Amino acid sequence: MSIIDSIKKNMAPVHQEGYPFIGIFALVAIFFFWLAKPLGWIGVLLTAWCAYFFRDPERVTPVGEGLVVSPADGRVSQVALVAPPPELGLGSEALIRVSIFMSVFDVHINRAPVSGVISRMAYKPGKFLNADLDKASEDNERNGLVITTPSYSIGVVQIAGLIARRIVSFKREGNPVEAGERFGLIRFGSRVDVYLPASAKPLVAEGQTALAGETVIADLSSQRTLTFRKG
Repeated sequence: MSIIDSIKKNMAPVHQEGYPFIGIFALVAIFFFWLAKPLGWIGVLLTAWCAYFFRDPERVTPVGEGLVVSPADGRVSQVALVAPPPELGLGSEALIRVSIFMSVFDVHINRAPVSGVISRMAYKPGKFLNADLDKASEDNERNGLVITTPSYSIGVVQIAGLIARRIVSFKREGNPVEAGERFGLIRFGSRVDVYLPASAKPLVAEGQTALAGETVIADLSSQRTLTFRKG
């Protein structure tokens, strides 16, 4: 196998949402080459980064009663008891919130933490503060959804960050989702909060790295049987 074939085999595919941006970056690179060759190479590097940003790797999702998987790639920035946003309709009592911060180098495809039905979806405009700040959960632009199962409801909130200016959703209210299924993305650096029942047992700690659709962040059942689904 040649080096080029090896690179192709190990590269993650690019999500279709990224093609327009990659095209824009490529055109800018060509223009930079016209201005000055060193600038052109900078444009090439930026184009490569853009393709890297929109990568969409396959994931193998553990499936079992009560398992909650991470909806995002990134660093677990907080695990705390916090009242959920009012637009989710989950009440005013504090729930366990697991916050995952995505840098511009993380995969930005978001995946459903559990299987169920999207019973609520609510968009709220706001600021574009650093998504790593705690107050970003209240002040920043966000898109929230509630996934309801026969036993419980899970809140998921996509939060725009300092650089991010666009939250993209692939689903609508009333749509069913499978654990690990892609439901949206955020451009370009952001955060996802997951609101779990107060009785949930978090299985991640602050500072830990999580992978969307693979890392189990909580277990809502003491007895479970694991299977795995690729996607």
